[in-house]
Amino acid sequence: MAVLLRLCHCNRRTGCKMELPGVAVWMFVSLCASVAGYPNGKVREACTNMIPCHGGSPQLSPEHSITVNGTEFKPGDSIEVRLSGPDFEGFFIQARDAGHLDSPAVGSFVLADRRHSQLLTCGRTKNSAVSHTSKAKKKDIKVYWIAPGDAPKNVQFLATVVKKYRIFWVKIPGPIVSQPDVLSPTPPLHATSEAMSTSHPVSYISKPFSASGCGIMKFCIRNPTNCDPGSASCFFLSFQQEESSVFIEMSGPSEGYLALAFSHDQWMGGDDAYLCVNEDHRVHVSTAHLKERSHPLLDSENALEDVSWRLADGVLQCSFRRSIHVPAYTGRFNLDTSYYIFLADGEASEGGLIHKHRRQPLVTNGLYNVTGPPQDIGGSRAPRLIKAHGALMFVAWITTVSIGVIVARFFKPVWSHSFLLGKELWFQVHRMLMLTTVMLTSISFVLPFVYRGGWSHQAGFHPYLGCAVMALTIFQPLMAGFRPSRHAPRRQLFNWFHWSTGTTARILAVVTMFLGMDLPALDLPDPWDTYAMIGFVAWHVGTDVLLEIHSYCLIRKDK
Repeated sequence: MAVLLRLCHCNRRTGCKMELPGVAVWMFVSLCASVAGYPNGKVREACTNMIPCHGGSPQLSPEHSITVNGTEFKPGDSIEVRLSGPDFEGFFIQARDAGHLDSPAVGSFVLADRRHSQLLTCGRTKNSAVSHTSKAKKKDIKVYWIAPGDAPKNVQFLATVVKKYRIFWVKIPGPIVSQPDVLSPTPPLHATSEAMSTSHPVSYISKPFSASGCGIMKFCIRNPTNCDPGSASCFFLSFQQEESSVFIEMSGPSEGYLALAFSHDQWMGGDDAYLCVNEDHRVHVSTAHLKERSHPLLDSENALEDVSWRLADGVLQCSFRRSIHVPAYTGRFNLDTSYYIFLADGEASEGGLIHKHRRQPLVTNGLYNVTGPPQDIGGSRAPRLIKAHGALMFVAWITTVSIGVIVARFFKPVWSHSFLLGKELWFQVHRMLMLTTVMLTSISFVLPFVYRGGWSHQAGFHPYLGCAVMALTIFQPLMAGFRPSRHAPRRQLFNWFHWSTGTTARILAVVTMFLGMDLPALDLPDPWDTYAMIGFVAWHVGTDVLLEIHSYCLIRKDK
């Protein structure tokens, strides 16, 4: 229920510049600033339009009212202002020129109760707004407005009130107070018309989407390939151009949310996003902007028409229409250009708050233009570079290094009289396998950095242990290059260091792989990936044990 007055940064053109104070999770997904909103009331970003970025429309009939203890003022006068009504969590109060309600805030406030209210500075006017201090329920707020020396003739008090996430009122009109001998103007009929003007009717989809026409009349993305969007396991996107607009369908097995995004690369950040969020068995469709690897910044206005939705049998479906070019809305991309296309899903809690997706989003393997020739394509939840990273590490540390250790440990007596290129056969095979391990590990180590463009802060201990494994992998052949001769006094010391370094690297590599298998980027089938890995490790350990027993028996027999 942490909904409290999540508001966007304002700019001159749209009233909403989308920024985020910094929270962990793509989400594709949470809302304007963070999953928890602004429970502390630090909402200076609301100074211009007073609109919460909740992705919906404000309520039409206010339940709360503003009252004052006087209707006239002179510069320097103090007027008591009260906001009261049913329980609410967040609020934002300003005074403005009654003849120009879009003008900056007028005057300053003084608090009556610092527990539930705090002062904010809007523009150049200090203490020109009041907001909540926490998400605690409130019924009544009292503050004092101090009239400035350059006050306009008529001043009106306005309030935005958030009852809970999807229930809020914007610019609730309060009383108009005037300087002496000035007639009060008639207040506007609808103080929330600014936000309401961008809302559109929402209808219910009567039957599941159809894949007919995919690749012929419309551009489709399906996962698994060729799946039916009506099934409980099919993720589906379709784009159909209709003159100057594109009709978009989004479907998938989710009871929380689905999120579509257009991106210039295969990374979250700077993307044009669209969210379908299930809130109390009703689906809300919103536009948003993705900034880096953080939660979406929902727009106070959205550029969508013909919005429809359906939620049945665990499948969430929504559709909407968007113009190909939307110059009036910042953050929206032109749809006649090629993009990587993302589709994410995840959970949504009470009030429509969305959580970070638990698995890697579905991403197209290349750039596509949805208004170009119709295609029917698939996508992947595991990037190719990350797949290659995991595969190479598996081959190196489950195959080549294990065989190399077995050859050195148990085949030395058998192959001691066989030579290859002037060296004992066992040693040449062992060295070849270990150098192959070094090469595969080095190549694999670089791939995540190439894909991520730097260090990953989302992978837990996996990258740290991976760096330790890489360091030991490089150290082991360097140490082998200074190997003493067979009968040198320090040969035993070398053998011990060589064995301990290699064993430590093997153990760390296996632990690192176990940690890496659960990362969303690999999208491995859980828990079977873990069972398979345990099986490989058990097979190698069992092989070592059997060979040790066999070696011991041979020694006993020779005696």
